[in-house]
Amino acid sequence: MVQSNFVEDFVKFQTLVSPSYLLESPYRDVLMAVARGDGKFYSVLRKARLSEGSGEAIIDELIALNILYIEPTREQPLKIHPKHKLKKELRSYRVQDKLRFVQPFMRFWFGFVTYYRKELIEGRGNDFLENFEKHYERLRTLIYEQLCNDLLVKYYEKSTALLSSGSYWNQHSEFDILAITKDKKLILGECKYKDRKICKNELNKLKEKALQSGIAVDIYALFSKSGFSNELLSLKDEKLLLFDLEDLKILLD
Repeated sequence: MVQSNFVEDFVKFQTLVSPSYLLESPYRDVLMAVARGDGKFYSVLRKARLSEGSGEAIIDELIALNILYIEPTREQPLKIHPKHKLKKELRSYRVQDKLRFVQPFMRFWFGFVTYYRKELIEGRGNDFLENFEKHYERLRTLIYEQLCNDLLVKYYEKSTALLSSGSYWNQHSEFDILAITKDKKLILGECKYKDRKICKNELNKLKEKALQSGIAVDIYALFSKSGFSNELLSLKDEKLLLFDLEDLKILLD
């Protein structure tokens, strides 16, 4: 589909990147950094080789153009006791928001297309297609995580609404989903878009990550493209939620 509907009609698709100056530096550099990295605000500026002043101005413009939006961090600032010095490895650490693309097409463009633009204009798409096939999971994983978050919100609509939900990151780790219910239950979720079933080991790894980050979890939620192992399905645990692709149909209601 990408070859027949994109590579072979590349010039037409390029007109969808508007305004056209997004294809040039420094806008292109910022957008590539967002698309190909973790999206953390100051990490993007560093990768785009921009000062904070000029970089923040460009990002403000991209937000005004509805190209990017900010996903606010929910990490609390590091607490420092007046009589204690911050550990050396944390002295340069900054709590950061993340930058996200409003449209998945723009993320696809600046994550996969921009680097091969000259070749594609000339009708040569082999290198682009090879890279796309190799790294396509990077594109679809984030979309799947966002759909899983929407699914969790919908799932809790009829009982106790969620006060907040979304991805979560701190100085220790990153989590696909962290949600808090109205009755203050904390849900930690992991999303796997893999061509294999999730086994109990994935749950154990998520619990270990939560422990390292000091997160007191009430309910774990696992989301899987390809279902779950019999061992996981046989667990009778009210503190564990399992969702597969069929459950996403709830979003169509």
